[in-house]
Amino acid sequence: MPETRTRWRRFCDWCVKARRSLSFRVIAFSSIWAIIALVVIATVISTLFRQVSQRGFDTVLSAHLFNLIGSVSASDEGVLSGVPNLGDLRFSRPDSGWYWSVEPVNETLSRPLRSASLTGPVAVPPADAVPFDESYQRSYITTGPAGHEIQVLEAEIVLGEGDRIARFRVMGNVSELEAEISQFSRRLMSYLGLFGLGMIGINVVAILLALGPLGNIRGALAKIREGQAEKLAGPFPAEIEPLAQETNALIESNRRIIERSRTQVGNLAHSLKTPLAVVTNEARQLGGDRGRLIEGQAAAMQSQIDHYLKRARAVAQQGTLAQRTQVNEALIRLLRAFRKISRDTRIDEHLPDEPVVFAGEREDFEEICGNLLENAVKWADGRVMVQVVQLAGGDDETHQFSLVIEDDGPGIPEDQARHALKRGRRLDETKPGTGLGLAIVADLVEEYKGTIALKRSGLGGLRVVVTLPSV
Repeated sequence: MPETRTRWRRFCDWCVKARRSLSFRVIAFSSIWAIIALVVIATVISTLFRQVSQRGFDTVLSAHLFNLIGSVSASDEGVLSGVPNLGDLRFSRPDSGWYWSVEPVNETLSRPLRSASLTGPVAVPPADAVPFDESYQRSYITTGPAGHEIQVLEAEIVLGEGDRIARFRVMGNVSELEAEISQFSRRLMSYLGLFGLGMIGINVVAILLALGPLGNIRGALAKIREGQAEKLAGPFPAEIEPLAQETNALIESNRRIIERSRTQVGNLAHSLKTPLAVVTNEARQLGGDRGRLIEGQAAAMQSQIDHYLKRARAVAQQGTLAQRTQVNEALIRLLRAFRKISRDTRIDEHLPDEPVVFAGEREDFEEICGNLLENAVKWADGRVMVQVVQLAGGDDETHQFSLVIEDDGPGIPEDQARHALKRGRRLDETKPGTGLGLAIVADLVEEYKGTIALKRSGLGGLRVVVTLPSV
């Protein structure tokens, strides 16, 4: 039962995705239209064939009737005579469904004539049920001696002088006609079905080939997201070329905005660096409590400036194309530096074999990892563990990975974990620092639509789990 539900859920998901597919919509619409058109064509042809066959059948019966009338006569004594030759062997084969008969209407004629194929009586409706027309003819459907459905064409003719009237009947096998029509319809359906399958197949191939350039654009955009290309490149059809040009123009405009923002941020940082350095030097020369107060405030200003400049850069970079970072490479480079700085701390890493790509700028990722590693090394008793886990995406547009850093230090109590992420909040004043490390990490993670959680580590200390977007 669970497997059935899972399969049904997968089928429903596939249907939802298929309805959103342009290729599926075009193929489904064209296929349904082709099926409807073929069904209409088959119906029209079958109807026309039935009409033509019925008309030909009626014409044959009428010709046989006139031939029969011309072949039979009555003697002076009122005896019917004649050897009709209708030119069809079925009139001589018993119970073939094709019969003829000549019967007297009154006592002025005698000795009825019948074909050799007619071996029994034929049910004849009364004249009031099926009346004669002005030519003294009528046509009706009845059942023959062998159970065949037959069509009867009947006429009353006066032979000679007086009231010597004979009733001429020619009967044809309608079952044979229906069988021929059914056989034609089956063949027609088979041929049109094969033609329809071939037409739908050719239509599918043509549509997929026509929509192929859209797939090329999707692949080119994927390369841009992965940082392998800077713009859409490649020949595109005339209908798609304007879209590619506008996309490239948008990417270029976005790149120029980022560069301009980065330049302004750098200029701001450079313009504030010198005044802060002068204030710091003056505070050191001043000395005393006032000097230390001014120096501390200058350091706090520098930290705040660094914090907001990094956050502004993250906001500018967040969600942009072509900003991608190889997680493994950046982490290995950072871990190598921290192992040199903290030789007494054992740092273990567990990185995935498949490359994980952070959907953001390298400096931001290194800022996040650097602050977390610095905090872990500072508080660890002797061991730090770093782990990267690629998370399964919830849909085609959301992919994430987790960065887990834990240590064997004292950790943070659960009731104080929220306060640790606030800017400038220090839980232990005995350790050096400004209290901005975790706050900077939290702000950067928030700008990238990620999450950060502080938990208890299995090593005994703090476990920080950061979730970030990946390509």
